[in-house]
Formats: sequence, C-alpha cells, structure tokens
Amino acid sequence: GYYADRWKKLLISNSSPTKAYFDTSDQDPFCMYNYLLDITTWNKSIRRGFIKVKITDYAGNTVESEMNSEASTFQQYKRVKILTGFYQDVDKISKISLIFSTKTLIGPKHKLRILQMRLKSLNNPER
Repeated sequence: GYYADRWKKLLISNSSPTKAYFDTSDQDPFCMYNYLLDITTWNKSIRRGFIKVKITDYAGNTVESEMNSEASTFQQYKRVKILTGFYQDVDKISKISLIFSTKTLIGPKHKLRILQMRLKSLNNPER
C-alpha cells in the first residue's frame, strides 16, 4: 500500500500508465469499480436514506453495489450525486435497479420516486 499523502509521487512518476483504486474490496483482485449515480427525485416530501444499485448485463449477470455509509437527502426536483462501488465491472448494461432504504425497523415505509437517473462509469468514462 501507499500512504495517502504520497501516492501521486509513487504512482504517477512511472512512465507506464497506472490505475489507482482508492476504494478497495476484500476480494481478489481487490479493486472496486466506481460509478457515479446522478438522480433527481419526484417526491413532494423530503426523504433521507440509502441507495443500493444493482446492474445487470445482457447475459443476465447481476452485480450489486456496496451500501454507502452516509445517508443522502432527497428533495423534490433536486439532483443528488452518489458514488457507488462494485466488485465487478459490467461492460454493457441492460438493466438498472435501485433499492431505497431508511435502515429503520420502526416507522412508515417510504418510496423514492425517481424523475431522472444517470449512471456513469468512472473507470470507463466513455460509457
């Protein structure tokens, strides 16, 4: 590993292209594939909670993101950007599913209505 304040000197100074993964997994090959989820919600009331993303390719393989550690606040017509990480990279996505959770056992169940959504690969920005 590298110290967080010294990674650029050690990795970028090499003449060969280098990829650096700052979110790592506990599974081999230990890298996380990052996506930026950009959503606009439609709910009239403010919702606070967590989003988990599932993506499926055309072969039917499904990968699920790790749950974010901090809750997001969703307001009507306000864009929210969430960084999501996956253990595997999916080349051609056929289906995207979102799971909204407040992580509370007591109280009413809430739905999150999505007006617009965009999922962008940060490892492969051309997708």
